[in-house]
Amino acid sequence: MLDLEKSGHLVRIEQEIDPCLEAAEVQRRVFQAGGPALWFQRVKGCRFEMVSNLFGSIERVRYIFRDSLPGVKQAVGMKANPAAGLKRPWICWPAAKAGWNMLPRWVSSGPVLAHQTTVDQLPQVKSWPLDGGAFITLPQVYTEHPDAPGLFRSNLGMYRVQLSGGAYQPNQEIGLHYQIHRGIGVHHTAAVRRGERLKVNIFVGGPPAMTVSAVMPLPEGFPEICFAGALGGRAVRMIHRPGALPIPAEADFCITGTIDPDRLLPEGPFGDHLGYYSLAHDFPVLHVDAVYHRPNAIWPFTTVGRPPQEDTLFGQIIHEITGPVIPAVLPGVQAVHAVDASGVHPLLLAIGSERYVPYVERTRPQELLTQAHAILGQGQMSLAKYLLIVARNDNSQLDIHHIDEFFQHLLCRIDWTRDLHFQTSTTIDTLDYTGRRLNEGSKVVLAAVGPPLRTLPTEIPNDWQLPDAFRNPCVCLPGVLAITSPPYSADETGRDASLARFCQSIHRDSPLNTFPLIVLVDDSEFTAHSLNNFLWITFTRSNPAADIDGVDSFHHEKHWGCRGSLVIDARLKPYMPPVLAADPAITRRVDSLFSSTGPLHGLE
Repeated sequence: MLDLEKSGHLVRIEQEIDPCLEAAEVQRRVFQAGGPALWFQRVKGCRFEMVSNLFGSIERVRYIFRDSLPGVKQAVGMKANPAAGLKRPWICWPAAKAGWNMLPRWVSSGPVLAHQTTVDQLPQVKSWPLDGGAFITLPQVYTEHPDAPGLFRSNLGMYRVQLSGGAYQPNQEIGLHYQIHRGIGVHHTAAVRRGERLKVNIFVGGPPAMTVSAVMPLPEGFPEICFAGALGGRAVRMIHRPGALPIPAEADFCITGTIDPDRLLPEGPFGDHLGYYSLAHDFPVLHVDAVYHRPNAIWPFTTVGRPPQEDTLFGQIIHEITGPVIPAVLPGVQAVHAVDASGVHPLLLAIGSERYVPYVERTRPQELLTQAHAILGQGQMSLAKYLLIVARNDNSQLDIHHIDEFFQHLLCRIDWTRDLHFQTSTTIDTLDYTGRRLNEGSKVVLAAVGPPLRTLPTEIPNDWQLPDAFRNPCVCLPGVLAITSPPYSADETGRDASLARFCQSIHRDSPLNTFPLIVLVDDSEFTAHSLNNFLWITFTRSNPAADIDGVDSFHHEKHWGCRGSLVIDARLKPYMPPVLAADPAITRRVDSLFSSTGPLHGLE
């Protein structure tokens, strides 16, 4: 923090700030303005100081790891191209240094054990009005495999931790929410099988490499603690404690405890990174044994919500580090992009290759489908709900991060009669409520290859006609039309017939069919206002198997397709959680802080 302050990346806030809603509102505004990290030196009702927006710009993240990031990138790149290291071994020193720092250094004590406190004395940060209590938003949750304890079978993950509210016994219990397909689940499963409590340590603060490592999608069995040493440019100092889990000596805070295999309590609600609340559900309970902190400990926090937010930068640095290795892990796949504006997991873009039959013209996806299944079987990418994949062969200059160009490339080539491939009744992200049950939903692969099949329209035809109650068509992108639709209203079967009625009312010869993709929404002008609005509305409010239909649709040998426009129902459904919105009173209070006479003027 002192280093960031010297370089102009951090400012101190001497005005007293309330950790209940106010600090989060300040954080969100400064992040959106591209502002500095914020050191809150007076926290209402709490003796600990706080810091936020540490990772609030990609330039700041690169600056924090400026001495070690090149070596980490080189080490990862050698996996993608090991021959480079053999041909030019003298260039491998940064990678070798990163490898040396992976080994933790064991110590007998450290600053983090200097003091003890209780949970209610920690900063009680609440981000959104309907949150169920205060949460740790940058936790590092450490566990070890009960069948083979030790650091080298450990997991360090960023799993949500609820400090207050709900039915937790104050200072004795806290909530631990981990989503589907997370490493801690393997350890918890083993502990339940053995009938044991799972030991858990929760670290807050300390070396920033620990925070980033907690969100890295590392292979199962590769300890995040080791990666943190490489990224931090210095081996992590770990305190060895006989009979207990180790603790990073330089963490600011550490909560130690155990999970009872037979005890669950409702955790949440919580305003989450899809832009909606995740609702209260039963999750494990951590029985607190002790709360440690170092002298002058500072509490880092962030706020999640509709992207982009600060956690967006984690995704960017992860891509910088791991992007080059994708072709080595997934043969034929050139690039993958989890679209942050859609909440990451709902939408995945990929560029692959078509090499199966180079002696004939490519007219239908073949190898792309193999690659799509490989992507959906790979770590957290398996949670993707929409996977859009195209072939590098068709445009070698296509940039996967130019999302509008990617959509145009796909939409002018895709054939809706054959190029949709569904997975029904499967798992989706825990935070995605477009399915009817927690963790349950569907997926679809959209694969396009070959020469263009159509020209994408950019203007609404003059002779269009919409079914009754549908109105105000707006062009979102070339070939993409948003239409304001009647509010979702379920019948006795629990479904709304509007989607089917719309598709059945559009004739094959209708000029609307010149748009290959039509999205039914609650507000077409808002949806079409920006690319980010289109991505967020479309892919966070639709479940492919339930909410995709099309004009002149058909089934053939269990394959579904359509001969006209593909239509996605992206309206809010009554079973979805509320959209995040700030408390108006807090907004007015923060407005005054940022006003021309306020203490935070110039930061927004």
